[in-house]
Amino acid sequence: MLRSLRFAALFGGLILSASALAVDIDAASYGYPLTNPFEATIATTPPDLRPELPRNEDINQSDRSVTLRPERAFELPDNFWPVKKLTYRIATQDKAAPLIFLIAGTGARYDSSLNEYLKKLYYKAGYHVVQLSSPTSFDFMSAASRFATPGITKEDAEDMYRVMQAVRAQNPKVPVTAYYLTGYSLGALDAAFVAHLDETRRSFNFKKVLLLNPPVNLYTSITNLDKLVQTEVKGINNTTTFYELVLNKLTRYFQQKGYIDLNDALLYDFQQSKQHLTNEQMAMLIGTSFRFSAADIAFTSDLINRRGLITPPKFPITEGTSLTPFLKRALQCDFDCYITEQVIPMWRARTDGGSLLQLIDQVSLYALKDYLHDSPKIAVMHNADDVILGPGDLGFLRRTFGDRLTVYPLGGHCGNLNYRVNSDAMLEFFRG
Repeated sequence: MLRSLRFAALFGGLILSASALAVDIDAASYGYPLTNPFEATIATTPPDLRPELPRNEDINQSDRSVTLRPERAFELPDNFWPVKKLTYRIATQDKAAPLIFLIAGTGARYDSSLNEYLKKLYYKAGYHVVQLSSPTSFDFMSAASRFATPGITKEDAEDMYRVMQAVRAQNPKVPVTAYYLTGYSLGALDAAFVAHLDETRRSFNFKKVLLLNPPVNLYTSITNLDKLVQTEVKGINNTTTFYELVLNKLTRYFQQKGYIDLNDALLYDFQQSKQHLTNEQMAMLIGTSFRFSAADIAFTSDLINRRGLITPPKFPITEGTSLTPFLKRALQCDFDCYITEQVIPMWRARTDGGSLLQLIDQVSLYALKDYLHDSPKIAVMHNADDVILGPGDLGFLRRTFGDRLTVYPLGGHCGNLNYRVNSDAMLEFFRG
C-alpha cells in the first residue's frame, strides 16, 4: 500500500479527552507541517523532520526464505517458482535483545519502504527486527496462505502466525529476550488478530503490540479508498489519461529542477513546486495505488484457486505469457468486487452461510473488542484526518483503548510515521 509512524503522553501541548481518556495531540504543539491529509499520505514528512537512521551497510541483515507448503486444492502454476518459498528480512544485534515482528500494509512486501523505515528505527534502538510481507501480497498468498483469499482476518492471522513460528525455528541462534509486534495500516489489523491468537497458542507471549493507523471497519476503509478512484480530475479527457497528466507534471518538474533525483524526499519536494498535484489529483493517485493492489490480490487469488473469474481455469500460463489482458480485467475489480466475488463465497462455503454484515464484523476490530479493551499490552496510534476512517471509528477506538490510544491531528494515512515526534513516541511505547 502507500508508505510511512509514533506515541505521545510525553510531549507538551497534549489534551486529554475527559470522556474516553485517549491522548489527543494538540495541533499547534504537534508541529507536523502538512495539513492536507492527501498530501501527507503521499509526500509523508519533510526530510529535515525525520529521525536519523542507520545506513543499510551498518545493519547486520539478510534476506531468508522459509517453505510453508500450505495444503490447497490446487498446486501453484510452474511459473510461480520464485514465490513457492516466502522471503523475509531479518536484522540482528550482536547480543541478546528483544525481537520485533513488522507486518506490512495492503499488498506490500516485507521490503516495503515503511517496513524498511521501521526496521532502521528499531534496529538503531537495539532490537532484532523481522520484516514480513502482508497476507495480501503476491508472495505471501503464493507461498504461505492456505486459501490464497486474504480478507478473512482470522484466517490471515493464522497463516501469519505459522510464518512467524517458521522464522523463529530457522533462526535458533538469535538470542531473544522478549517478543514485540507491530504493523501499519492493514498490517496493524493483522497484528491485532495475531496477538489475540497468541493468547491461546503462547508461542511468543508478545510483551507489547502497537497498531499503527489500523482500519477499524475494514469494509469502510476499502470503500473510502475505492471512492477515491472515482474522483473527477480536471485536465483528464478522452485524449489525456490521468497517468499522462501526472507524468507530464513530473517531466516539467525535473526540467525546471535541472536534474533527475529519485529519492524518498522526491514527493515532498515535488509537492512544494509549481507542478504540485491538486487535491483531486492526489485523491486519484492514492485511490489508483489501492486499485492496483486490489487487482493484484484479485488476480492472484483467482489464478491460484482456479475460479475462472479473471483467468480461464485451464488457460496455460508460462513465464512468457502476456498477463496484460488479465491485468486489464483485474483492474475492473475493486476491493468491493473482490470481496463480493471471491471472499464472501469462500467464507460462506466454510461457515455455512452468513450475511455481509456478519462478515464485516468478523474481519474488523469489532470482533476483538473485549480482548482489545482488556489487554494493557496493546496500543494504537492513529490520525484524526486518516482517509481510511469512517464515522464512529475514532469513537470505537476511544471506547476500546482509552488512554492506550494516541490521536494525532494530522498525517493522513501513515504519512507522519517517519516524523520525529511519532518515532520517539513509538520507541517510548516499547521501552516503557
